[in-house]
Amino acid sequence: MNPYFVGILVPVAVSLLLRKRRKAERKRGVPVEVGGEPGYAVRNYRFEQPVETHWEGVSTLAELFEQSCKEYVYMPLLGTRKLISRETEAAPGGRSFEKLHLGEYEWKCYAECFKSVCSFSSGLIRVGHQKNERVAIFAETRAEWQIALQACFRQNITVVTIYASLGEEALCHSLNETEVTTVVCGQKELKKLIDVSGQLDTVKRVVYINEEGISAEVSSAQNCTSWIVESFEGVIRLGAEAPVEANMPLPSDVAVIMYTSGSTGLPKGVMMTHRNVLATLSAVMTIVPVLGSKDIYLAYLPLAHILELAAEALMAAVGASIGYGSPLTLTDTSSKIKKGTLGDASALKPTLMTAVPAILDRVYDGVRKKVDTKGGIAKQLFDVAYSRRLAAINGSWLGAWGLEKLLWDTLVFGKVRAILGGKIRFVLSGGAPLSGDTQRFINICLGAPIGQGYGLTETCAGGTFSEYDDTSVGRVGAPLPCSYIKLIDWPEGGYLTTDLPMPRGEIVIGGPNVTKGYFKNEAKTNEVYRDDEKGMRWFYSGDIGRFHPDGCLEIIDRKKDIVKLQHGEYVSLGKVEAALIVSPYVENIMIHADPFHNYCVALVVAAHIKLESWASQQGIKYSDFSDLCQKPEAVKEVLGSLAKAAKQARLEKFEIPAKIKLIPEPWTPESGLVTAALKLKREVIRKTYENDLAQLYA
Repeated sequence: MNPYFVGILVPVAVSLLLRKRRKAERKRGVPVEVGGEPGYAVRNYRFEQPVETHWEGVSTLAELFEQSCKEYVYMPLLGTRKLISRETEAAPGGRSFEKLHLGEYEWKCYAECFKSVCSFSSGLIRVGHQKNERVAIFAETRAEWQIALQACFRQNITVVTIYASLGEEALCHSLNETEVTTVVCGQKELKKLIDVSGQLDTVKRVVYINEEGISAEVSSAQNCTSWIVESFEGVIRLGAEAPVEANMPLPSDVAVIMYTSGSTGLPKGVMMTHRNVLATLSAVMTIVPVLGSKDIYLAYLPLAHILELAAEALMAAVGASIGYGSPLTLTDTSSKIKKGTLGDASALKPTLMTAVPAILDRVYDGVRKKVDTKGGIAKQLFDVAYSRRLAAINGSWLGAWGLEKLLWDTLVFGKVRAILGGKIRFVLSGGAPLSGDTQRFINICLGAPIGQGYGLTETCAGGTFSEYDDTSVGRVGAPLPCSYIKLIDWPEGGYLTTDLPMPRGEIVIGGPNVTKGYFKNEAKTNEVYRDDEKGMRWFYSGDIGRFHPDGCLEIIDRKKDIVKLQHGEYVSLGKVEAALIVSPYVENIMIHADPFHNYCVALVVAAHIKLESWASQQGIKYSDFSDLCQKPEAVKEVLGSLAKAAKQARLEKFEIPAKIKLIPEPWTPESGLVTAALKLKREVIRKTYENDLAQLYA
């Protein structure tokens, strides 16, 4: 071999071997002694005690925002794209789609935003909002949402956050339970409010965000309700004309009551104090590398979700710029973008973004499909580049490093990076676990590490977080510095902290980020929240995890029969089964939901007599009942019957099984698939029909 190459390869090989050894030995989380229920507890390796605030002299979100506005005065903070026109495009089948022609981002600097916040804060008082009353923000993610939030904080007004997509019953429940008197909303949300106005007990004022075409809804609200109806700009104007002194909150005051999506019944309102949210922000500051005023953040996830709310609060804290977009206008090929118009990412060129797995999976699927369609040399080149970089990420010294990495980045991956603006340096993924394939693909193609996190609304999104240099897949990182993570035994499920080679159990999270509990729901609060003898508050997640030797957590199961799908929707398996078993073709049914997909499937024990009777009427020939259950016509008929039952039960689309497998044999206690009380043994059924379930997702 040429001595020149030996001189290069040997040092590279030695360096990689040392790097792999250091990685293998590195502890990201270490065991810790804690109070409360016995278990196996781990803390972040760098902090012996949970972090509460990263900023000296700052103990509330209101103080944090004011400090940033005074420090980054003329830096751009909130950016919104100018709407040039809305157009309707015809599509095959007589359908039509709205397309948007969007211009460049228009920015408000920190000083301008702070002025708007102070004015809106004063304006709320001027329109009659009283001390101790609550404000609800019921709108899509946008700059006005953030301004309204910060304005409420300055008057110590608790904000109730409500998903813009929430149904009528859940909407009324959320507003009535919290006795909201003022609602800030957009056009679509104003229409929903008018429709349920007769069912709202305490709403007195509505502040609408001015949008093209909203005048009809405004007139309707003024004529059909007793509400005071004022525009967002009008409230700012009132406050600017007659300023009111700020009434700053204490760390223990409730900043937000955040309503969950209500997948298992009516939504629950989680009470978050300023101290809770600030603890999560402070912890993330220690993990994500060099956050600062040069960063540009793309905001498009719902602000009614703690992941987005915390992310935007953090961006404002470090002097970054926040550009607003939407999932339907994200890229140049997004469904609402007019052809020839730049998507939000291309126009903004962000350096940071949060993403749920569904978004990243969409990027992955889109790129793979495009590469496969092109075929030929382009596909071969992509596959070679990808395999070479994958080898390097997996630690092989024969993978693509240095100049070769630069070559592939320029020739191949540059086009992929352009989809999200070409400047992304870090992606935070929250929600359901990200598949290993997608995680590696995004890491290689975007050239940016993915921070995989685990947390819940009840813990202000705080829990665990993978560090930027952790390229492992299938895990959610070590405990954040604000949290202790404890596993406790769940003998019924067969998960114990003494299990080998890794301790397993229910995940319990403790620390200053753990919230007060559920609003007006003491019974549920006492069920899942506990204070230990040392005063630390713990939340019992119901998720099952295991700790790897380096202190990183992996989610492996859930105690309850609730599964979060790829898009973040929760499916209550028992609820769906109860709704669908009324179908005359169903003797028994088990819903199965894979968190790496956006739909659920079902195993249906077919009702023998009913299905055979239908087959006879249709003239369908079959050798035996097992043969009939495999006929496509029979599967289609039963699937249609399930859809009908789902409609009657008012199930959501994602709750309805997209594919089914008809089972000819009954499930009996003797077969071991159901208990003596005929309750499903899910794990046994899953293992028995493992291949069938895999086929349904193929």
